Amino acid sequence: MPRIEPLTPPYPADVDRALRRWMPPDVPHEPLALFRVLQRNPELASRMFALGAGLLGHGLLPAIDREIVIARVTARSTCAYEWGVHAATLAPRAGLGPEQLQATTRPDAAASAPWSPRHTALLRAVDELDDTSQLTQSAWDALRRYYDEAQLLELLVLIGWYRTISYLANGLLLDEEPWGARFPAG
Repeated sequence: MPRIEPLTPPYPADVDRALRRWMPPDVPHEPLALFRVLQRNPELASRMFALGAGLLGHGLLPAIDREIVIARVTARSTCAYEWGVHAATLAPRAGLGPEQLQATTRPDAAASAPWSPRHTALLRAVDELDDTSQLTQSAWDALRRYYDEAQLLELLVLIGWYRTISYLANGLLLDEEPWGARFPAG
């Protein structure tokens, strides 16, 4: 049971409009529980929407790279909620296969699937930041081979953003979405 209950329909008109903004058009699901909880603080939800939508819909990183990062950050945070949402929807559309998604949940994700050198650099950077809150020069240099400065800035924000989302979902004890992918048991 979540610590803060998500709003349930029928929604007031302003909440309905806000929730529709969060969800892509023609999605067959109710707005995510996370979004429905955030609407209990509309000011905060509005501010979060701007960054979240920008990273997902208008980012500079290739979609597969973005989804690898999200899967790894949420897996390292043991955030079954957000990992499952992306694993069921955006990750497959970006080209991430089941074996790769499963690998993001393993302690040594970079060695757990056939990753390209670019994707290995991404996974190692996520792990370093999660372990130490810093990047070694060798990790930075590996990323620089594949990304320009604007993409590197976005990458660092993306990693931090999904750590924040993981803290939020885990702290709220959000139940996994019924249609989401199941997080692999330890």
